[in-house]
Amino acid sequence: MTIRTILTAPDPKLREVSKPVDEVTDEIRKLMDDMLETMYDAPGIGLAAIQVGEPIRVIVMDLSEGDEPKEPRYFVNPVIRDPSDELAPYQEGCLSVPEFYEEVERPDRCVVDYLDYEGNPQTLEAEGLLAVCIQHEMDHLNGVLFIDHLSRLKRERILKKLKREKAEAAA
Repeated sequence: MTIRTILTAPDPKLREVSKPVDEVTDEIRKLMDDMLETMYDAPGIGLAAIQVGEPIRVIVMDLSEGDEPKEPRYFVNPVIRDPSDELAPYQEGCLSVPEFYEEVERPDRCVVDYLDYEGNPQTLEAEGLLAVCIQHEMDHLNGVLFIDHLSRLKRERILKKLKREKAEAAA
């Protein structure tokens, strides 16, 4: 497995809409393995393929904590349906928007249809943190960052700081 570079805002590639995967192949499974290794190394709980520069509809996540056994999840071509009308606020962060955390409201439950690691169709009823995480990662597949759910002022302040940090790192 290879640890890949995670793109950070304001990289324009993060705004691309990802394309569906035709078939879950060994190449796609290798990408998912690399993404999982990259996510664990970062560390994070979810990662979309576009965050490592691959504009395809693939997500990995693992919500296990600390010494708990790893519980990797793989979502290929995920589709959210039946989001609840009830919203729940969660403190969100993002590997592509490092060191920033803000409260975002999202539906607290949803159903997700997707292909698993082997390419088999699956349906998952998600709630709580799992529902938030899948919606957050799905946003990435549509070119949306969690900061897009914030006020314009907060979003611009975060992007300005990230641009400044990138410029300083390049110098």
